[in-house]
Amino acid sequence: MPTAANAPSSSANAASIFRRSRSLCLPTTAAPRSVFTPTAAAVVKRAISCKATLTTDLSRLSTPEAVESKEVEAAGRIGARIRVKAPVKVFHAAKAPGLDLCGMEGVVRQYVGFYKGKRVSANLPYKIEFLLPVEGNEKPIKFFAHLREDEFEVL
Repeated sequence: MPTAANAPSSSANAASIFRRSRSLCLPTTAAPRSVFTPTAAAVVKRAISCKATLTTDLSRLSTPEAVESKEVEAAGRIGARIRVKAPVKVFHAAKAPGLDLCGMEGVVRQYVGFYKGKRVSANLPYKIEFLLPVEGNEKPIKFFAHLREDEFEVL
């Protein structure tokens, strides 16, 4: 049975628990230079992986002429009156949550498919302004909705 004189202290126990074995420590002598130099296979592998990351497929990018023609076509629709032909509901119109836009007329205000001359993958590229007359107000409520090209027809 351990007595107070021969019992190990708690700090000594903690030190023995967290002590690393000598085999896990790094060697104190300097390792030969050849251990740290990469092999020829490793250098070739790095060069191949760098080349793979630098190559790009330029055929996916749209040409400036194609972007410009789409931009001109979309700009021709800005200011045009449209009628919504698809059943689209909006929940952000003030005083009319869950409003169905089907059959409503509006004006195309912006085409957001291009930004700074570059094509942007907008799912709903046309920004349409609608005016909703509300009882009790002399001014109609103005709100915007983004629509796809197949959801409306130009009047």
